[in-house]
Amino acid sequence: MAHGIPGMRGMDHIGITVPDLDEAERFLVDILGAQHIYTLGAKRADDDWMAVTLGVHPRTTIREIRFYRLGNGSNIETFLYDSADGQAPQPRNSDIGGHHLAIYVDDMDAAIAHLRAHDVEVMGSPVASAGPAGGQRWQYFRSPWGMQFELVSFPDGKAYEVDADVKLWHP
Repeated sequence: MAHGIPGMRGMDHIGITVPDLDEAERFLVDILGAQHIYTLGAKRADDDWMAVTLGVHPRTTIREIRFYRLGNGSNIETFLYDSADGQAPQPRNSDIGGHHLAIYVDDMDAAIAHLRAHDVEVMGSPVASAGPAGGQRWQYFRSPWGMQFELVSFPDGKAYEVDADVKLWHP
């Protein structure tokens, strides 16, 4: 018996809610190098569609949605909501639902220098992984709205790959 969703091919997009779509677009396009692809207009409902379909307060409105292509990886979908019942603070990595988006780069040092040149908050110093992830370096940074992102690079592969039958995605 097959496991998983029939026909699953991979991650199509990652959706994130932002406080300012123009600020997010400047960050995604000008700093990260994403390409804006298209925009969708407002969405609201007078029935319970928003609650049933999206799990938000039924009177919440999506003001606008924008889609971006980010290199060879998953697409990014940004949402601007008018939340009818307020918005919770952004979760930390250690909170349920905590998250970060990791972006593969060829040259970690050049990528970090680029972020710093654009006054992006770079968190700590690059970390060299060990064990199965040996050969990888990574570095966290924050978007203007405080969301955590990560740079990751392993140009010569990771230690686990030497005898792995299945490998994680790599550009």
